[in-house]
Amino acid sequence: MFLKLDKNTMSVKTKRNTKHLTPTEFHILEFLLAHPNEIYNSDEIYRNVWKEEPFETNGMIAVHMRHIREKIEEDPPRPKFILSHWGKGYSFVKAV
Repeated sequence: MFLKLDKNTMSVKTKRNTKHLTPTEFHILEFLLAHPNEIYNSDEIYRNVWKEEPFETNGMIAVHMRHIREKIEEDPPRPKFILSHWGKGYSFVKAV
């Protein structure tokens, strides 16, 4: 999987296209890419992206993850790169 983030345009380039990200989507993806194969729960993602203590974040982070998947995954309902780990959180799978 080829992913390249462009901070100037807040976009992500994949093999197939370039998609604009919201600032929040960009920072979440940037965080996950910096920590490949590590699982982070919603609160940890919130702390690292917003730099404050979370309050009721599960639904909000899930919505952002869905939007990011729609932009980078070939088949968003069956993601290969941003995975959900039931009861644990999310991870970005870096291909080896």
